[in-house]
Amino acid sequence: MRVLLFAESFLPHMNGVTHSLLQVLRHLERRGDEALVVAPRSGPIDRDLYGADAALVRSVPLPSYPDVRVSVASSRYLGSLVDDFRPDVVHLASPFVLGWQGLRAADARGVPTVAIYQTDVPGYAERYGVPSAAPFLAKHVSRIHRRATLTLAPSTAAMSQLAEAGVDRLRLWRRGVDSVRFQPSRRSAELRAELAPNGEVLVGYVGRLAPEKQVEHLRVLGSVPGIRLVIIGDGPSRAGLERLLPDAAFLGFQSGDALAEAVASLDVFVHPGENESFCQTIQEALASGVPVVSTGRGGPLDLVESSRTGWLYRPGDLDDLRERVADLAGDAAKRAAFAVAARESVAGRSWESLGDELVGHYAEAVELRRSGAAHVLTGLPDRSVPAASETALDAHRDARPRWRRVVAVGDSLTEGLSDDSRQAPGQFRGWADRLALLLAHSKRESLLYANLGVRSRRIADVVGEQLPRALELNADLVAVLVGGNDLVKAGARPERLADTLAEALLDVRERGVDVLLVTPFVPPRPFLGTLHERAGRFNRRLQSKLAGSGVMTLDFWHHPEFLDARMWSEDRVHLSPHGHRTLSYRAAILLGVPHADELANLDLGLHEEEAEAAAPTLSTSAWVRIHALPWLGRRMRGRTAGHGRVAKHDSLVPVGPGERRSRQGVLD
Repeated sequence: MRVLLFAESFLPHMNGVTHSLLQVLRHLERRGDEALVVAPRSGPIDRDLYGADAALVRSVPLPSYPDVRVSVASSRYLGSLVDDFRPDVVHLASPFVLGWQGLRAADARGVPTVAIYQTDVPGYAERYGVPSAAPFLAKHVSRIHRRATLTLAPSTAAMSQLAEAGVDRLRLWRRGVDSVRFQPSRRSAELRAELAPNGEVLVGYVGRLAPEKQVEHLRVLGSVPGIRLVIIGDGPSRAGLERLLPDAAFLGFQSGDALAEAVASLDVFVHPGENESFCQTIQEALASGVPVVSTGRGGPLDLVESSRTGWLYRPGDLDDLRERVADLAGDAAKRAAFAVAARESVAGRSWESLGDELVGHYAEAVELRRSGAAHVLTGLPDRSVPAASETALDAHRDARPRWRRVVAVGDSLTEGLSDDSRQAPGQFRGWADRLALLLAHSKRESLLYANLGVRSRRIADVVGEQLPRALELNADLVAVLVGGNDLVKAGARPERLADTLAEALLDVRERGVDVLLVTPFVPPRPFLGTLHERAGRFNRRLQSKLAGSGVMTLDFWHHPEFLDARMWSEDRVHLSPHGHRTLSYRAAILLGVPHADELANLDLGLHEEEAEAAAPTLSTSAWVRIHALPWLGRRMRGRTAGHGRVAKHDSLVPVGPGERRSRQGVLD
């Protein structure tokens, strides 16, 4: 496997992101995989990268924290790195600036991405005294992880945080610990005698000395009798902390065996930071047989078991922090019992086993990007398949006829509801209209097009009215998207509905007409679980019935972009203009429109700010009032949104280059 890794920080600065990345590189080398690291250049690297190559890009230091570097690499250069390395998967380590650029470069080339959530950037902004920036930063972080093929979170708290931000395709991937290096036998009597000459209980913190770690909270431990505070680490807050904690021992940055010895020599480990997505130093303390006192928020919730391996204190309650430390400092027997349980709690968390898990997630991301069975061509072309398969795909596309009469059938999605981009009031464009124009431009001549889709229509309407009308119009390509209005009904029978639609489409195929089928999809809302299950059954049955028939199937539901919040309009049911635009390009790629993938990347990129600005912002209460209640009222009256409406193009109209007449909603 070829893995391209983008990292926001890297050597020579050692932190949680760098440490995890080095463990990943070590595992990839053991497997015989090829790896390339792209990271900010911040100094000489004098250690082995486990066989990986490194492309270090220009960076500038963060003014208030020079150890943090912000890359200033060009998108063109990063794109060339992806092109030259040809990775199977792109690993994004704590993506924010460089990771965002890497994600876009990978996306543009159809390469799957795995984003590792590791840093609570909005929380850090608040700790650094710029809380006004937190909402913007949170939006950017969620945008990155919504767009990634797969996101790996290190703790259940992090998973909940990301899910609340609208991130889907989440998996739990914890961190490993080197239990050979970090173990109780590393405890040093010599170091303890130096730090605690009068037999004090050593209470220590290990980590970066920076505002987000809230080390200043440890000042409350000054009133705990018989202890000596030990601070291991460095950072911009060190000078201030040395003034605040004059009796503490500051050991500076430690690594390797020296760090393991220092940690094992502690009696109690304490960590007050409330913005930890995981907290690797807690895990290293547990492996060293040191009980832990930590805040009951974020990653520590998964690591510390109160009254067994340590204590979790109430976030922000410094009196509780002091009492918990005093409890362990004053009870040697309890410390000893907690120490044994601490070591046992991390047994089996080796980096080797976590590395195997990660490779499994890589494989899942590749499959998600591939999206579907062999006969279902979905989304962007798979860049990782062998050349022979790519040739077969090209031959499949080249065999497509030059369609001259295209008819779209379906419900509100085919009608184009909510796609009002550059349209007169009350008129809509939609994915099918956009696809028609893409087909016409690929031919460099006009084609004839009809759109029979009407909101609220069901499979019976398509089978009984719209498909017969398409045949009357002598269509040589029929585009179909229908089923959502059937599946939402109480008592819906997905398999029977699929059989009905499949039989009608097979009849169309027997008449020599090509069929593009977009299988129905359900908005990614947790409360729609029953509808998701019905749609899954419907789509599986439909694809099974149509296998080998020549029906071209686009399973858009399984495309990674489907879960992007920008795909959905304010009503949370229909596609937004961005969603319709994306679907039209996915269909064009499937139909073999030349350069459709490049056009998609260009068009979607040009409209990215527009899509961000149009992202749904309605509160739930406003959504209920504006959209849900009117829909419920129509249902109770036995009416539908499409009552009395007719198709916007019941007859064929010309679409394409040179066509200047008004087309009432067809893409201009």
